[in-house]
Amino acid sequence: MAINIKTAEDIAGLRVAGRLASELLDYLTPFVKPGVTTAELDKLAYDYTVNVQKCIPACLGYQPEGMTPYPATTCISINHVVCHGIPSEKKLKAGDIVNIDVTSIKDGYHGDTSRMFVVGKPTIAGKRLAQLAFEIMWAGIDVVKPGAHFNDIGVACQAYADRNGVSVVRDYGGHGIGKGFHEEPHVNHFPVNRPTAVMEPGMVFTVEPMVNAGRYGVTMLGDGWTVVTRDRSLSAQWEHMVLVTETGYDILTVSKGTQAPPAFVKGWKLPTFD
Repeated sequence: MAINIKTAEDIAGLRVAGRLASELLDYLTPFVKPGVTTAELDKLAYDYTVNVQKCIPACLGYQPEGMTPYPATTCISINHVVCHGIPSEKKLKAGDIVNIDVTSIKDGYHGDTSRMFVVGKPTIAGKRLAQLAFEIMWAGIDVVKPGAHFNDIGVACQAYADRNGVSVVRDYGGHGIGKGFHEEPHVNHFPVNRPTAVMEPGMVFTVEPMVNAGRYGVTMLGDGWTVVTRDRSLSAQWEHMVLVTETGYDILTVSKGTQAPPAFVKGWKLPTFD
């Protein structure tokens, strides 16, 4: 299936949707603290998305073939939960590491991003893994340019993980995005032994490696959504939407609260916001 090349109009729409998704995470940030339930965070996210930003929560009711509809606005994954954690009455506690993943639809375009949060006083292991996941995401992003192969992302992510003694989940990856939530291509964050597509200006996709402190194996729970590490080790993830430009790449999921890239990144600088 062909990879959709976005028009200037598409890119402008995706940039707005990406900024709004990132601003939703900015809004949620001060509420992520010990004692709050993930259901409370999800309600805050829904109200802000719908009533303030005038967006549609893409995850709410999302139903891939053969699955039950997703029941919430956000995916909130705590500690050993890898992805798709369903908000509940579970309270966050000091030392938890938490991924909040949001996707907002604005004027038909999807904005998809996630961040890690460390609740209260962090553990050394939790803080390290959250930071490594951030750096591994950026290692993958920083190889994006016209003429590169999508496999280059996986090579870069895996190499960074290997140097630091962590593993990259293989069951899930990034994806193209636009007016569709999940478009071509699938983006692996580990090397594959087959040809992958060549990047061209106008392609937009997510880079979102899930990084485990232990082995890369995962298991899905009985709710049909929640994915956990098989060995119950900690897991962390960050996600950005990336545009291939004529000379390199741009990040579409940015806002005032976006964390600047690691020092090794030379291809992109965080823009200033009024």
